[in-house]
Amino acid sequence: MSKGESKIEINDYQIAQNFFGHNDRNLKLLENILSVKLSGRGNQIKIECQDCDMEKKEMIIKKLLSMTNRKDEFSPRKLKYAAELLKRNPEVNLNDIYNEVIQENYKGRKIKAKTMGQKLYIESIKNRDIVFSIGPAGTGKTYLAMVMAVKSLMNNKVNRIVLTRPAIEAGENLGFLPGDMQEKVDPYLRPLYDALYDILGPEKAKLYQEKDIIEVAPLAYMRGRTLDDSFVILDEAQNTTLEQMKMFLTRIGFNSKAVITGDITQIDLPHKKNSGLATVQKILKDIKGIDFVYLTRHDVVRHDLVKEIIKAYESYESGS
Repeated sequence: MSKGESKIEINDYQIAQNFFGHNDRNLKLLENILSVKLSGRGNQIKIECQDCDMEKKEMIIKKLLSMTNRKDEFSPRKLKYAAELLKRNPEVNLNDIYNEVIQENYKGRKIKAKTMGQKLYIESIKNRDIVFSIGPAGTGKTYLAMVMAVKSLMNNKVNRIVLTRPAIEAGENLGFLPGDMQEKVDPYLRPLYDALYDILGPEKAKLYQEKDIIEVAPLAYMRGRTLDDSFVILDEAQNTTLEQMKMFLTRIGFNSKAVITGDITQIDLPHKKNSGLATVQKILKDIKGIDFVYLTRHDVVRHDLVKEIIKAYESYESGS
């Protein structure tokens, strides 16, 4: 066997096939991520590479194999996240990832990732300054971003948290709603308050808001600002226009982190308006240092029926 060649034997044929993926699509994906040539035959993977750390490549592939089961094909999306995570840190134990306590809430409840997708989302936030999280309701997109923001604040990694979302939904105009501007926008920001109160408690959350350590505001209020030393969360980003998304992303200053969350199946923009979240995937896909994390119904942590509801809608909308 030449210096740039190695083989891994897999004990179970079904696990091998689920790891290879349909038409070896997972192997092709891994080739790009690990900069190697892979070929699968029967229960064997052949690895070829020039001037590479073969031991490291083997370790990553073996750890990915340990996550593969006999029942389902290894999802290419999940494989991509896990492989990139291992590429950054080959020593990480993917089988123990659910044991990590991200943060405790004000009542002492330990907050942990509950799915592989959520864990990889958390790892992306740790390792990247800009992270897009796209997926259906109930996958923890906003809540986990909020947890990481509070953790960064508590660890003095940032000086403030800025929470924002588009304030105008389809067919509604703030001018027709009763009350002053704050009273008009508060209903749109309610989900952000709910997550904040659950993590910090109402009293501490309100105190931080009074001291301007935490700011909750509609997206329009971000224009013209530069956000330094901040953890910024843009929620419901599917309802931003292309111009609003560009405006938001160019607000990010030094020592800041931004998480943008949304569900591109729930766009409420008027017709003929392109979603900033849907479009930004094409515009920024090749920029290193920006992660796009895609959560699915398998990452839903609400009532079990929510998964089935999402599955039924997906089937209906695809015409199958």
